[in-house]
Amino acid sequence: MTTGYALAGPPERVLSTLNPDGSRRWLNPRLSPGRFLRARRIVAGVLLAIFTFAPYVTIGGRPLILLDIVHREFTVFGTTFLPTDTVLLALLLIGVIVAIFLVTAVFGRAWCGYACPQTVYMEFVYRPLDRLFDGPPRRGGMPGRKRTTLRTATKYVTCLLVSMLLAHTFLAYFVGIDALREWVMRSPIEHPTSFLVMAGTTALMMFDFGYFREQTCIVACPYGRLQSVLLDRDSLIVSYDPRRGEPRGKGRRLHADEVATPTIAGRTPTAHLGDCVDCELCVETCPTGIDIRDGLRMECIGCAQCIDACDAVMAKIGRPAGLIRYSSQARIAGAKGRLLRARIFVYPAVLLIVSTVFIVVLSGKGDTDVSLLRAPGLPFAELPNGEISNQTRLKITNRGGVPRSYHVEVAGGAPARVVLDENPLVVAARSSETRPMLIVAPVSAFVGGKAETLVRVTDGATFSSETGYHLFGPANPGGDPSAQAP
Repeated sequence: MTTGYALAGPPERVLSTLNPDGSRRWLNPRLSPGRFLRARRIVAGVLLAIFTFAPYVTIGGRPLILLDIVHREFTVFGTTFLPTDTVLLALLLIGVIVAIFLVTAVFGRAWCGYACPQTVYMEFVYRPLDRLFDGPPRRGGMPGRKRTTLRTATKYVTCLLVSMLLAHTFLAYFVGIDALREWVMRSPIEHPTSFLVMAGTTALMMFDFGYFREQTCIVACPYGRLQSVLLDRDSLIVSYDPRRGEPRGKGRRLHADEVATPTIAGRTPTAHLGDCVDCELCVETCPTGIDIRDGLRMECIGCAQCIDACDAVMAKIGRPAGLIRYSSQARIAGAKGRLLRARIFVYPAVLLIVSTVFIVVLSGKGDTDVSLLRAPGLPFAELPNGEISNQTRLKITNRGGVPRSYHVEVAGGAPARVVLDENPLVVAARSSETRPMLIVAPVSAFVGGKAETLVRVTDGATFSSETGYHLFGPANPGGDPSAQAP
């Protein structure tokens, strides 16, 4: 006798994009017109315009945004940050993170539903293409038109062209519009690497928006999983009111002047039903395929499509809107919500401190940075003419938009001179130069094996910097340099 064992499936979907048998559940959400969809369309239109035209905008001759990873230059709102600006970049990153925390604590996942590039392009570029070729979805998410080979091929070719346009725009943020224009005008054979980068970016766009789609928000993005930390019971979220909606079901509701009468066998009369008619439009319109009536879900992106769908149904059956609405877990549970709470004060305070420090540090940054670094090895060396030399490394960073010529000299302290292979030193625009340099002083300048000097770096026009530097030498003339290291 043989015994068969059946694998028990999960009691509910592990993810909204998976069927109970583990296969992919393809979502084709219905469009639910309403006030929130209109607001999202306006925001999406503005963001799409900004994303498309921002690479062409310049401030003071510099691009609005350019993240030049190859040359390690990051230009944001016309200000160029170099690798030496670690503090500024760290403050900027901390400020962005704290701002996200603050927005989430107050408005929930408003970023995901209204401003995230994944949502904007998925819901307002690619899904409209789906509806254009396949027709508006019917009940159950079925396409409105019968799919044909020609229609499907045309749709994917159109999506490919859109992805290529987005890929070129995306790359403009990293290589600049001038380099991108050169790539487009030249044959791919002349620049195979850049062509492969563009093709790879296009392929990623097609994979993301053509295949992976809403799974990016559910599986790949960590933001939803951080909700338990970023949200509290008073954060604004899309909520279903079970006290008003349950028990759900289809049937006639009582009017205000009617009285419910008991029925036989203890069955609940339709008059006792809540406002939810169990039409499931809130599920069919959800871009991530969840049922908001199950409570707060990781997959909810706060787009409010379910609110627009439910409000339309409530209007049809003569019930007040707001069965699904923006609210908080505390208010839905019947408690009095709190607008003012600890994190509402802590996050802005931290953001204000970080912003203030960022502005102070940024305002103190000139067009040139100078640093003197002691070279490895012996602290000093004795030259044949009896002078003592200290080997250093001079680093000059030119933040300006034009090349500059810097002259280096000893401006004070011990009588010394600099020995540099190129003086003045020419530094290209928005770049750094590091050169070995000797500071040479007579033995008489050293007292107890040390001497102080002042090194001046100037471009002869607007920049001049003086840096104090400690020189090391013999405590007693003729001593061994290795035995007199500091």
